[in-house]
Amino acid sequence: MRRLAARGAAGDAGEVAAPAADSSDSAQGRSPSSWRLIDLCAIWDAGVYLPSAAWNGASSGVARRRLNEAERLSSVREAQLKRLKVTRPRVLGSREQGQVPRMARQPLPPWVHAAFLLCLLSLGGAIEIPMDPSIQNELTQPPTITKQSVKDHIVDPRDNILIECEAKGNPAPSFHWTRNSRFFNIAKDPRVSMRRRSGTLVIDFRSGGRPEEYEGEYQCFARNKFGTALSNRIRLQVSKSPLWPKENLDPVVVQEGAPLTLQCNPPPGLPSPVIFWMSSSMEPITQDKRVSQGHNGDLYFSNVMLQDMQTDYSCNARFHFTHTIQQKNPFTLKVLTTRGVAERTPSFMYPQGTASSQMVLRGMDLLLECIASGVPTPDIAWYKKGGDLPSDKAKFENFNKALRITNVSEEDSGEYFCLASNKMGSIRHTISVRVKAAPYWLDEPKNLILAPGEDGRLVCRANGNPKPTVQWMVNGEPLQSAPPNPNREVAGDTIIFRDTQISSRAVYQCNTSNEHGYLLANAFVSVLDVPPRMLSPRNQLIRVILYNRTRLDCPFFGSPIPTLRWFKNGQGSNLDGGNYHVYENGSLEIKMIRKEDQGIYTCVATNILGKAENQVRLEVKDPTRIYRMPEDQVAKRGTTVQLECRVKHDPSLKLTVSWLKDDEPLYIGNRMKKEDDSLTIFGVAERDQGSYTCVASTELDQDLAKAYLTVLGRPDRPRDLELTDLAERSVRLTWIPGDDNNSPITDYVVQFEEDQFQPGVWHDHSKYPGSVNSAVLRLSPYVNYQFRVIAVNEVGSSHPSLPSERYRTSGAPPESNPGDVKGEGTRKNNMEITWTPMNATSAFGPNLRYIVKWRRRETREAWNNVTVWGSRYVVGQTPVYVPYEIRVQAENDFGKGPEPESVIGYSGEDYPRAAPTEVKVRVMNSTAISLQWNRVYPDTVQGQLREYRAYYWRESSLLKNLWVSQKRQQASFPGDRLRGVVSRLFPYSNYKLEMVVVNGRGDGPRSETKEFTTPEGVPSAPRRFRVRQPNLETINLEWDHPEHPNGIMTGYTLKYVAFNGTKVGKQIVENFSPNQTKFTVQRTDPVSRYRFTLSARTQVGSGEAVTEESPAPPNEATPTAAPDEQSIWNVTVLPNSKWANITWKHNFGPGTDFVVEYIDSNHTKKTVPVKAQAQPIQLTDLYPGMTYTLRVYSRDNEGISSTVITFMTSTAYTNNQADIATQGWFIGLMCAIALLVLILLIVCFIKRSRGGKYPVREKKDVPLGPEDPKEEDGSFDYSDEDNKPLQGSQTSLDGTIKQQESDDSLVDYGEGGEGQFNEDGSFIGQYTVKKDKEETEGNESSEATSPVNAIYSLA
Repeated sequence: MRRLAARGAAGDAGEVAAPAADSSDSAQGRSPSSWRLIDLCAIWDAGVYLPSAAWNGASSGVARRRLNEAERLSSVREAQLKRLKVTRPRVLGSREQGQVPRMARQPLPPWVHAAFLLCLLSLGGAIEIPMDPSIQNELTQPPTITKQSVKDHIVDPRDNILIECEAKGNPAPSFHWTRNSRFFNIAKDPRVSMRRRSGTLVIDFRSGGRPEEYEGEYQCFARNKFGTALSNRIRLQVSKSPLWPKENLDPVVVQEGAPLTLQCNPPPGLPSPVIFWMSSSMEPITQDKRVSQGHNGDLYFSNVMLQDMQTDYSCNARFHFTHTIQQKNPFTLKVLTTRGVAERTPSFMYPQGTASSQMVLRGMDLLLECIASGVPTPDIAWYKKGGDLPSDKAKFENFNKALRITNVSEEDSGEYFCLASNKMGSIRHTISVRVKAAPYWLDEPKNLILAPGEDGRLVCRANGNPKPTVQWMVNGEPLQSAPPNPNREVAGDTIIFRDTQISSRAVYQCNTSNEHGYLLANAFVSVLDVPPRMLSPRNQLIRVILYNRTRLDCPFFGSPIPTLRWFKNGQGSNLDGGNYHVYENGSLEIKMIRKEDQGIYTCVATNILGKAENQVRLEVKDPTRIYRMPEDQVAKRGTTVQLECRVKHDPSLKLTVSWLKDDEPLYIGNRMKKEDDSLTIFGVAERDQGSYTCVASTELDQDLAKAYLTVLGRPDRPRDLELTDLAERSVRLTWIPGDDNNSPITDYVVQFEEDQFQPGVWHDHSKYPGSVNSAVLRLSPYVNYQFRVIAVNEVGSSHPSLPSERYRTSGAPPESNPGDVKGEGTRKNNMEITWTPMNATSAFGPNLRYIVKWRRRETREAWNNVTVWGSRYVVGQTPVYVPYEIRVQAENDFGKGPEPESVIGYSGEDYPRAAPTEVKVRVMNSTAISLQWNRVYPDTVQGQLREYRAYYWRESSLLKNLWVSQKRQQASFPGDRLRGVVSRLFPYSNYKLEMVVVNGRGDGPRSETKEFTTPEGVPSAPRRFRVRQPNLETINLEWDHPEHPNGIMTGYTLKYVAFNGTKVGKQIVENFSPNQTKFTVQRTDPVSRYRFTLSARTQVGSGEAVTEESPAPPNEATPTAAPDEQSIWNVTVLPNSKWANITWKHNFGPGTDFVVEYIDSNHTKKTVPVKAQAQPIQLTDLYPGMTYTLRVYSRDNEGISSTVITFMTSTAYTNNQADIATQGWFIGLMCAIALLVLILLIVCFIKRSRGGKYPVREKKDVPLGPEDPKEEDGSFDYSDEDNKPLQGSQTSLDGTIKQQESDDSLVDYGEGGEGQFNEDGSFIGQYTVKKDKEETEGNESSEATSPVNAIYSLA
């Protein structure tokens, strides 16, 4: 027996890639054009599964085994069943993609044999030809209808008519049509055309014509040399929307409470119009269970009410194709009223009577309707006799007046009844439902493709009510009238073919019909003879994961069915058994992949017409595994969480790590940072809680790891506050706790607000454990309370709850008095009494006031008293600093508070009258002195002795020409001490000192001025010590004098030593004179570096030293921070007197925050936050002459810090010891000025000896304007006329000359006479300026004696 099959599968457990540049389908293991294998029999659970889905690279096609005839089936049944195998669909595992199908080989129970026999007897095999273009172009195929219009084809008369008919086949089919069972000659009608390469008819009305002329029944025929296929009989109808007939409607008169039906009776349309009711003003009619529209379009009133007259009623019909709405003339109602509407039992308005029947076709919707009248309006209920309504298909419409059952089947037939009821009674109507059926398919005939000599069958089985009849046709003609075929046998609904040949090709039609409709199916019989052919791309690459099960597919096609064998690496033995298993469809399964399974596999397909082969290259890859998985974490809101996910994978595969949150892709926002091995969440919020899944995937597999993040958030606010157990001094507050957000509530804080003293301000009242939600609150009298509750957990506090209702307590006399009572003088003759006012919870009543009492202490005088409403009172005309007894008592409208206790206060102080005496000064060292003095008498203090204070100032320095600041400084000493120490003095200076007594009013008179001198001290460090290396032989050192010499400088000491790594040479010491600030060192070792230490000396000793090192050689790397560790280094400080610039180096990322921390000599610490890119940083709040320590550290990690450095700000004045008069540059400048002045004087005298005239302008009659001060050569030119003003002067309104203000003018030195001008005695000249122009004589310029003009004239 010969068989035809198109076998194969492409989707295996790996990735398939073609060796060349194929399409995407080929790259994924699919043939370039997908093809399907259609099966008609599938038994899954019994061990047999023949897939009927498309072959798409993931499932395999299995050839259907067909027997030659039914009589021979039983003899070969066992042999066939033994060869069938189960192929289950592939399922992706949780870790690896593309796991192989699970195979099952189970013994077949006896019932399977019978089922399989019945299946093959009733169904004919059908296989579509693969959609590979090369196969499609070569193989012949009879026509197949692929697209056609619906059987009832309704068209819009305004458009062209389109009747579709398309078919495929090889060769391409031709088309012709019949109309009303007669040949339709398209060529004779110019309006009708057929689309190219298609059978679709187009009827064009652009040039005129009536669409109604083309109504009728059409049928399409597609034909090639192998047969003819038929379309359905298409009934063409033109849509109609007729006009409403004209009619005059009289007003409808109806009694109130009576039923009413307004009939619509719309004109018949095709298709039927949609009916709706509106008023003539296009307002929709409101419908309810009393007024509603029936399915027939009529409007039903169960009972008419007076309000129904307020509008009219018009029926509207909307037609689908024309998109038009036609409106019927409106009904008007006239309702006759009575005294009362009588109540009535229900009666049916539709349908009439107590019973009716209805027929519906299978698959359609069943609509049952009951509309009843009655007063009051009845309710409708639906029931089915002998059973329940089908809940999955039944639904109620139109206010329960209609029951719709969708997709009706035979089970829905029976008796249904509707029950209408109101309080007056009930009535029911029974509807008998019969379900009929148009023909529907049980087995639709399928295309049959056979090899020469093979047997097959076509089955056409349908059902309906009544039972449909079956008629066979071949190529559009009745089978009875077709030429006889000895290889064909008709057995009712089955055609059996035996020993088919090429001439047996044809298209068969099965027409099954009854009174409700028909079904028409085409099925062709094609006979093919094809040598083996491979359907997958050649030389595919398949990559699989180690230890997985995989399958190598080799899809092929051929007729008769080829046999397939597998070989590995060119070996001669066929692969089957052991770790290998070959399936019937040719797929090779490898049960467990090992490294040695890698190689080239060859599949060979053979039949009697030839053979074909293909190769598959298999590569084995290591699996992807997450070896460090994320762990469940519990985090507080606002903290940072890191979830680890470290992966090991095959290095030849591209790894992708992604994250899921709650099994959905995670959006990585600004608060998240995804790295290759972790996910970091900054500032965790409540919405971040959930499960996080790390997905590590490659092209071949994936691994998953899941962790749950629990976020501890602040609790939700408590709610529903309630006050109960109301009493005069207590109330019970109850609340409902909010969600604790994963952190247990530890406390509840109850707050209150009152509206008298501080409205809107909330105060803490009490605190309770988190386990309670009710508390008794102790209250104060006369307070209008309002409460709220705040929940507290480990994370923080919730938002306050909404306030409770207010509760006011009754009043009472105060139970306490104000606190913090004080008596202090603000002037020498008064005393101000102050106290802390009582709050709302201690007032206890309205009009809170205070009774203030006072009297002098230790006297018998009577109490003075006054009533005060505020919180202070001033007692006037008091002696200086006298003690008083003070009492402050609270009082309200309900009475006075308890008797208060006395408080001692004092009247105002006056300035002290005496100064400390016997002040003695002893110099302790160069920067400190000790003081000693005698105590003053208490009565001279005139107040409370606060302290003794010493005022001292630096009068001068013992160094010549050193300017010093004489700003007064002070040192304070407690009033019970008679000695003290003053420190931080400048050495080698003259000081003066005075002492005073200080009380609360201020300073007393000053003591006798004491003078003292501080001895010489050691100098500060030399400034700006610089080390330069111009070459490898010498090192140049330069420095500046110390900022604070602190004595007479005797010289400098330089110590230096050579070092190379850990090796240190011998130290060398050099001493220099005090004026030397440079030194050159000759290098003895060109490789080593040098460390220099320089200090200044006075007679006392050496001062603070400064250390520097020589520059590193060019080939020596400068020490830097390790690149893999974050650090801060090279902190540089450039200080001034009150500020300093700070810079540093670091290897942090951009945008990092740093903190600059500095501490002064008084141990006051300050910090400045700063961004990395904001360097340099200026510290602006420094003090002159102060020593500071400074460091820079990371704001995120204080442990990453620079080394601590020390620097000192300069003093506020300069104390350079060099005299400017001895500087060379100054002497040279003075000499040059003197020489220039001498030359000017000589030129001046020469000019005078020539007549006393100066150069004038060439055009003397043209005055020099302010805008023309120079000639083009840049020289100034002045007129010799008397009435010309000086350059730079202004003329006033009265004609007088006014000199402009100028710091450089010499006019101020002459007031009409001669004046002396002395410049350091270098010369004495006479400069005279005439004030008035009348004083000038002749043509001599009034400027003749001015040396300024002499300078200008030289120009």
